[in-house]
Amino acid sequence: MPVILIVDDDAALREGLAEAISDLGHTPLEAPDGAAALAAVAGRHVDAVLLDLRMPGMDGLEVLRRLHDRPEAPPVAVLTAVPTASNTIEAMRLGAVDHIAKPIGRDDLAALIARMLPAAPAAAAVAPAGEADDLIGNSAAMRQVQKQIGMLADAGTTVLITGETGTGKEVVARALHRHGRRAGRPFVAVNCAAIPADLLESQLFGHARGAFTGAVADRTGSFREADGGTLFLDEIGDMAPPLQAKLLRVLQDRVVTPVGGKPVPVDVRILAATHQDLEARVREGRFREDLFWRLGVVPIHLPPLRERLADILPLAEHFLALAAGSAAPKQLSADAAARLLSHPWPGNVRELRNAMERAAALARRPVITGTDLAFLRMPGGGAEVDWLEGDLPTALARLEAAMIRRALDAAGGNRAEAARRLNIHRQLLYEKMRRHGLDMSANRTGSVGNADDPAPLDGS
Repeated sequence: MPVILIVDDDAALREGLAEAISDLGHTPLEAPDGAAALAAVAGRHVDAVLLDLRMPGMDGLEVLRRLHDRPEAPPVAVLTAVPTASNTIEAMRLGAVDHIAKPIGRDDLAALIARMLPAAPAAAAVAPAGEADDLIGNSAAMRQVQKQIGMLADAGTTVLITGETGTGKEVVARALHRHGRRAGRPFVAVNCAAIPADLLESQLFGHARGAFTGAVADRTGSFREADGGTLFLDEIGDMAPPLQAKLLRVLQDRVVTPVGGKPVPVDVRILAATHQDLEARVREGRFREDLFWRLGVVPIHLPPLRERLADILPLAEHFLALAAGSAAPKQLSADAAARLLSHPWPGNVRELRNAMERAAALARRPVITGTDLAFLRMPGGGAEVDWLEGDLPTALARLEAAMIRRALDAAGGNRAEAARRLNIHRQLLYEKMRRHGLDMSANRTGSVGNADDPAPLDGS
């Protein structure tokens, strides 16, 4: 039978996983920390590893690095109660099969092990540590984006990032650069829609002195400025057809010819983004089909904020913290949270940030209420979004976060009292607060151990 190694410092969680793994017909093997896990793998054959992220001593990412330095490393899935963009990206970049938020149900565990057993993923290089976590959001859609970033960061592959205006396409591009092998080299961003077509060629490819009237000095151009690093071409769908042809040639040959100058080889990773439907523009003859396929080697799609409801409140709190600077950030009342979740966000994350900055500047109280957000209106004065809209997991997450906020407000921030009002255990309240990105620094009664305090295997 396949041997599944469970690495977690919580004995109760290990026992629960071991029982479930035995029921699935596999042989469980337990390790309480990273050192014991490495010793277990060195001492016997292990088919797959379930690895906790936060443990005393050696953390999960370090264990993952060391496991994948071994020949014929077993496939590893990382389990954590505190999934963040950074640890998700780093785990996937280091070769993890998946990065799962605790608690994990038995059906999901069975599916995960089934994916792990056929073959182990290839190991990747060690990631730089300590980078800022600016990809806020734990929705299923955003976590999928984070996983894609982790898998693509070290590749030289051209990536096309799509999504509505304001969804955070440049944030994704910068994360791909920052977490990859080119992180120490330049990241150069060019907005193809903001520069007139007659100037964009010079901006991208440079020009030689005297190449045209007004060219009084040589210009390097963005391609050569990004040499060794990453060039991000934002709003690529607005590029004029003549420039599309020249860009295609550069992508194929990796040679740039400045206006009036000689060809120069470049080593640049290209990331592109657009809010437009490029396939439709190809059909209309407004975008070259060969360039479309060259740019879209690997696509990453950012869904609109209205489809990422679980991310709205964590993002709002993040922007309130940014607006506060070194001061204490303002908090959201339950009715303010409800209004944020009901708004359709046609401007996506950019609109949400503007709304939080406006509310933080104008609200005179430390708590922002629904009245402070009265400026949020449906386009055309339509009705608010139905709280029951969308699939069941999204609706439940929306309702659960709002109820927890209301209970905490009513209890004056006392978590034990909030848990009593909600009729759940205090530790389960902490877990749900972490899952929904709610403020964990407020007043609390009682204490929790480390950030990976266990929740029941089935999440009940």
